[in-house]
Amino acid sequence: MQEKLYKLMDWGFIEGIVYSEEDNPHRGLGVHRMGANLVFQTFQPGAVSVNILLREEKKILPMEMADEAGYFAAMMFYRKIGAYQYEVCYEDGKKVIKEDAYRFLPQMSAQDTDKLEAGIHYSLYEKLGAHLTEIDGVKGCEFAVWAPNALRVSVVGDFNGWDGRVHQMRRLWDSGVFEIFVPGAKEGDCYKFELKVKGGLTYLKADPFAFGAEARGDAASVIRDIGHFDWNDGAWLKERREKQAITAPMNIYELHLGSFALEETESGETAFCSYREIAKRLVPYVKEMGYTHVEFMPVMEHTNEDLWGYETSAYYAPASAYGPPADFQYLVDELHKAGIGVLLDWAPGWFPKNKEGLSDFDGTCLYEHLNERKKNHPFRNVRLYNYGRNEVKNFLIANAMFWVEKYHADGIRMVSVDSMLYLDYGKADGQWIPNMYGSNENLEAIEFIKHVNSMMKKRNPGVLMIAEDYSGWAGVTGSLKEDGLGFDYKWNNSWTGGYLSYIKYDPYFRSHHQEELTLSMVYAYSEKFILPFDHDAVSGGGSLYQNMPGQAEDKLAGLRLTYAYQMTHPGKKLLFMGQEFGERERWRADRAVSRTLFEEEGHEELLTMVRELNRFYLAHPALYQEDHKDSGFRWVDCIDHENCKLTFIRKAGKPKTGMEKLFIVCNFAGIDREVQVGVPEMGKYKEIFNTDDTRFGGEGYINPRARKATAKKADGCEQSIKVKMAALSVSIWQVTT
Repeated sequence: MQEKLYKLMDWGFIEGIVYSEEDNPHRGLGVHRMGANLVFQTFQPGAVSVNILLREEKKILPMEMADEAGYFAAMMFYRKIGAYQYEVCYEDGKKVIKEDAYRFLPQMSAQDTDKLEAGIHYSLYEKLGAHLTEIDGVKGCEFAVWAPNALRVSVVGDFNGWDGRVHQMRRLWDSGVFEIFVPGAKEGDCYKFELKVKGGLTYLKADPFAFGAEARGDAASVIRDIGHFDWNDGAWLKERREKQAITAPMNIYELHLGSFALEETESGETAFCSYREIAKRLVPYVKEMGYTHVEFMPVMEHTNEDLWGYETSAYYAPASAYGPPADFQYLVDELHKAGIGVLLDWAPGWFPKNKEGLSDFDGTCLYEHLNERKKNHPFRNVRLYNYGRNEVKNFLIANAMFWVEKYHADGIRMVSVDSMLYLDYGKADGQWIPNMYGSNENLEAIEFIKHVNSMMKKRNPGVLMIAEDYSGWAGVTGSLKEDGLGFDYKWNNSWTGGYLSYIKYDPYFRSHHQEELTLSMVYAYSEKFILPFDHDAVSGGGSLYQNMPGQAEDKLAGLRLTYAYQMTHPGKKLLFMGQEFGERERWRADRAVSRTLFEEEGHEELLTMVRELNRFYLAHPALYQEDHKDSGFRWVDCIDHENCKLTFIRKAGKPKTGMEKLFIVCNFAGIDREVQVGVPEMGKYKEIFNTDDTRFGGEGYINPRARKATAKKADGCEQSIKVKMAALSVSIWQVTT
């Protein structure tokens, strides 16, 4: 090497590059002015020679080998130069590198990294991760990752032979973010980050912000461009705030993509159908059935061990088993075009321990706690997030915004909020650490929850935030101004558990358990509730069909009763897939829904009833408009234990502008009766829905003629009507006065 060039070399830097321990390779690699000279430096592992091709000057500048590992340098007098290329020669051939990755400026600013450090970069997904872009006419991919304690980070992938020496990334000032632009990296390329950590250990990690991922678990991240989908749901988004107002109807069809998408091939094996095929099947079905929303169990890529999807391995990537991200955008778009809202399950309470995920990400407990008493979930083999670190909170908050802003989700259901709220959740004495006040509330998690709910409302008004919380925490749906958690709704799992506990009893013994039905109205307005017959309710304990006692006809009657009672009880509604036609077996994630039951006697009629009941719900504001107010509900008789009877009023509107009143009669007994039933006021009562209608598979023990209330006392009322009550039935009466 010529002496002048030799003196310009930073030999410590070169050693750092050769041994992959340099965290700012851009300071030497590429082309830099040094005094009156331009110095080119490149590291091409295994090369025997390298030439610089000065394209505009049509000159070749041979480079000198500075290190036999493949480090080359060249010098020329300073002048403005255009594009240049490297001609790299190996013992078995050569290649031309058309663009030098080390000649590009960073695409992330100090303002971006400052916002990340403060935990307030709500569109962080636009900066970290892998982003296809074009810089100075050069197409490629910008990579960025937060790994503050790593000694060195490289991006490896299909574009560089998975060689961590080729694209070593620069640390951006003191932010802990590593960045590089890789020319030529393209859509569909697989990649990972290679990190060298203290102690010299080198390993691969998937991109926490990857927009695409190979199926499940430890698979590679995939470069995906999600910003160019042609959305056609403008009309839905414009009306979303009104359609999702608390006074609007909400009837949710919950499904698991995996088991919904399973279908049998010609060879008799099962395979997944795609997002687009799911759209063809799901959208018309949900529309025909009269549901207002669908709720997907986690669509994010997840580990192989968790078929339900709640152990998320790629928070920003929809599951690739059903197609690329654009196809999931298509599914959402088609649902919106049909006027159907989309809710997504989201699990920000934990993350899996898979070796290429977030666990010990940069050689330290970056996303999780260091202390063992805070680090692990008591029931799952997962890590708990450290909500006290701003960057971790930012990762999660930006993720919630991402699914709303990039995939047009209309709501997020936060899973297992109770496990986040309490430091001693599932732990014995000595296994947890109290907060600064000596109590068990997780103050950092509470702040995180309030933060994400607050920002969602500010950035995306009308989008719903829903909590799954089994605890007795007060104010889950309370406003942030009043020190509530700020959710729009909470799943009323207590209602579900109480109802299923009651309905399992043989009707003969139900008279001793009436309070299990009526207790829910004691606390019905303490929160804004959704009544869920969800996946949990139909998995371990069996399907809803299995929960009904008696023979097949009794079970089907019990389901008709159950769905009508849910629909008339205050609270928004949710039903898990398969239950609408009486799925017989408990739900399993690895088994397809038994659609053949559609054609079997009793089940087809049940499906008809659910469809008509859904449409009935939409047509009658009394069943939804005042769900959140005690003015929308009134018990008429809730103490007839002996006859297992409930009667109540649902109403909406105002007397001067028009009020709708519905009188509901529920018979949980196993026998037909014709009895005098008390009503709250004089007037005309006309039955407009009965679950025992023969169209629904019932016996037809209904009330075809309207009734006028008479001054005959019954059920504590001064007036009453005579009603036929079929066994295991609900009848709904329109009240006019």
